[in-house]
Amino acid sequence: MTTPQEILTTHEVRLDTSTRPLGDATTDALVLGVSHDGALAVPNDVKAGVRRRLSDLAERAHASGAPDSVTVVPAPDDVRASLVVFTGLGRGEGEERVENLRRAAGAAARRLQGTAASAAVALPVTSSEDAQAVAEGIGLGAFEYTAQKSRTASQDTRPLGSATVCVPKALGKDAVAAVERAAHVARAVRLTRTLVDLSPDTATPEFVADVATAAAKGTRVKVEVLAEKELARGSFGGLLGVGQGSVNGPRLVKLRWAPARARRHVALVGKGITFDSGGLSLKPPASMMTMKSDMAGAAAVLSTVFAAAALELPVSVTGWLCLAENLPSGSATRPGDVLTMHSGHTVEVLNTDAEGRLVLADGLWAAGQEKPDLLVDIATLTGAQMAALGVRTAGVMGDDAARDLVLDAAASAGEPAWPMPLPEHLRPSLDSFVADLKNMGDKFGGMLVAGLFLREFVPEHSGRRVPWAHIDIAGPSFNESQPWGYTPKEGTGFGVRTMLALTAAQAREAK
Repeated sequence: MTTPQEILTTHEVRLDTSTRPLGDATTDALVLGVSHDGALAVPNDVKAGVRRRLSDLAERAHASGAPDSVTVVPAPDDVRASLVVFTGLGRGEGEERVENLRRAAGAAARRLQGTAASAAVALPVTSSEDAQAVAEGIGLGAFEYTAQKSRTASQDTRPLGSATVCVPKALGKDAVAAVERAAHVARAVRLTRTLVDLSPDTATPEFVADVATAAAKGTRVKVEVLAEKELARGSFGGLLGVGQGSVNGPRLVKLRWAPARARRHVALVGKGITFDSGGLSLKPPASMMTMKSDMAGAAAVLSTVFAAAALELPVSVTGWLCLAENLPSGSATRPGDVLTMHSGHTVEVLNTDAEGRLVLADGLWAAGQEKPDLLVDIATLTGAQMAALGVRTAGVMGDDAARDLVLDAAASAGEPAWPMPLPEHLRPSLDSFVADLKNMGDKFGGMLVAGLFLREFVPEHSGRRVPWAHIDIAGPSFNESQPWGYTPKEGTGFGVRTMLALTAAQAREAK
């Protein structure tokens, strides 16, 4: 049986930096970048003869500069490696160029699974930001889910074990710090992926809460877990209503990183439906097959709080994991039932498959009572998100200023996100005849209607609503197709990098 501690001790690639001439390092694989025009990017410290041989080798192998293009060939005699890996750098400037470096490194690391134990990665790094992106790509690409497999990874499937990011001498200590940051980021994303990939009979609300408790040991993160009795005393009707059809009761987990010097407070709320059958509004069987992923928002929040603590970000970060299992039974919430939420609002449940907004409503109200400077929720909330934006781009809604902060963070982190509106003409569709609200509104614009519902549960203090943004990650949190770049099949860990970039930006803003 998988234990919470085992989830926290999965494979990790060792990352370091080197400013030594490329020819001085002995490694299993040497990774080099190919630009969009097919030119090989070779560090300046490589001897002219070796440079020519590597360029000729890339040309003969038809190495491409397209994103995700990876070519592996035996290394020439004068290169101290067994293999040379040519990875495409794509085309772009600024943030797009940085993301292309991350993606190129990740694609190479993923391609080396079962082929090499170590690699020297010599992509065109000119700044500490570049170095962090390359290291993140390696850490994200060198991932394999093994938590519930009967055998540990064999030699044929074992991910890359260690990698050296080759950087110019001028970067020195800055690159070391950047790669250390990248290691924490990649560790957080890998934990999120593992939690999402776990089977739903293992990753129950209680189990996820136990993972949070286990992860907090030896750290300065404080954990509080509310089970059914505590939720009932607090009138958390959304969590209780969604979870009452399952023998695995709901949980609300609060994580808090609160350094003494913090001048800002960011609250993160994650949807954590550990399995979503739709409840009595039962999903078709095919639609249930990936519903273990409906807790990806909570998994991302969990990992983000612990990463913020590991990075010692000088900002308070609270994470709220809204955990429940949505199943049909004789005790399940019925269409037409009215729930009394933690806020005191009453909600008529017309569709039990619109359950994520119910648990988030309780979490948002609880988080907002602490008057954070910024309140962000993240959720696999609507199929409408995928209809509008596809499976790789998140939708971001909320107050204009808060929404823009999230979008800026997503762009800097390399996670695609797009601004979406909250049209006021859709709000009346949520009015109920028998309650304050109903959990379903207009059929069209479903992503936007869900955002309008959540906005009702963002509290006001002294006549001012807490700054709030909502991130819908229904598509990008789970990859049902083939791996690409640094993104594996199934859980992607989407959102962790954005939320970490957001909290780091808040720390800088407070200085």
